[in-house]
Amino acid sequence: MTYDITIIGGGIVGLATGLKIKKQNPNLKIAILEKEKELAKHQTGNNSGVIHSGLYYKPGSLKATNCIKGYHELIQFCEEENIPFEITGKVVVATKNEQLPQLQKLLERGLQNGLTGTRQITLDELKHYEPYCAGVAALHVPQTGIVDYQKVALAYGEKFKALGGEIFLSHKVLKIKTKNNTTRINTSIKDLDTKLIINCAGLFSDKVANMNSEVNLDVKIIPFRGEYYKLKKEREYLVKNLIYPVPDPNFPFLGVHFTRMMKGGVEAGPNAVMAFKREGYKRSDFNFWDFKESISWPGLQKVAAKYWKTGIGEYHRSFSKAAFTAALQELIPDIKEDDLVDGGAGVRAQACDRTGGLLDDFAITENEHAINVINAPSPAATSSLAIGGTVAELALKRM
Repeated sequence: MTYDITIIGGGIVGLATGLKIKKQNPNLKIAILEKEKELAKHQTGNNSGVIHSGLYYKPGSLKATNCIKGYHELIQFCEEENIPFEITGKVVVATKNEQLPQLQKLLERGLQNGLTGTRQITLDELKHYEPYCAGVAALHVPQTGIVDYQKVALAYGEKFKALGGEIFLSHKVLKIKTKNNTTRINTSIKDLDTKLIINCAGLFSDKVANMNSEVNLDVKIIPFRGEYYKLKKEREYLVKNLIYPVPDPNFPFLGVHFTRMMKGGVEAGPNAVMAFKREGYKRSDFNFWDFKESISWPGLQKVAAKYWKTGIGEYHRSFSKAAFTAALQELIPDIKEDDLVDGGAGVRAQACDRTGGLLDDFAITENEHAINVINAPSPAATSSLAIGGTVAELALKRM
């Protein structure tokens, strides 16, 4: 059988893309290939479960437009499929006076992105929203929420299969070869023929893109591990909903924060350190070839030269619970080291170009036989149906 479209990657973006295409053209033969034994195993299943509002993103960017559109589509989907979610709101807190200009910029961006009701609040109001939080100024963002994205992704998959789509688990892509307008995908179990590939391979999106093109990408995926702690049950009262710091505008991570989880508990974190393996969830995880690829990439060398002080701080927090606690105490002074228990980790697929740019926006490239979703970091889960719709539109033009 020759498939019309084969999607590589069974995370939330790949599943949303398959669902969107099937809804628009049910007659197309579509397959999703996932190398793991289950769907949504990596970035989708290891994130903090925040429904992002669109506060941080440059107005008009793919992140901003897809996040805002995807936000509303996600909520509608959850309501229709009875997937639990909560719109909790969050506070973004400046802990130093030098952060006030960036806080103001965030407020302006939020309003430009249509976040009606987002506003700067007084310190008394901050205590109302988060009684144990401290700072010099704060914003309240009412649109932010929480959900279990693994449940969302699995629901996408069920809807996709109900419409006639096929999902093949444990099918790791090994090689891609195109001949006479048909592409053969060699996998660890069997070969598939397809007219079009859609690459949603996350941490391996650059490798899959290089497989399906005669010209190598000028971008490399660098894995960044985000490590979390959880608050002990008896100390969860310190956080009512979500508490975020003012992010460093030059660094594509939001900083350590507190998140009440849909599945229960309160997460604290993450930090952001380069992982020594593409799926390196533990500090001890190491793959020589992944590590060599990362450190030999000219772009990462430039990033390291520019952000070495920030990087040292992140690694210090990775190996020092006391340092991690100190960062959290800037937001909640009552937090103690003993309040924290290990909470796991996630690995973010961060695209880095040759010049040292850490790609901030979503990035989608095309060639004759494939559409490659190269960079889809946070808020990709919130934006999944919107990103899926964008990719579906590109794919259906070819059909």
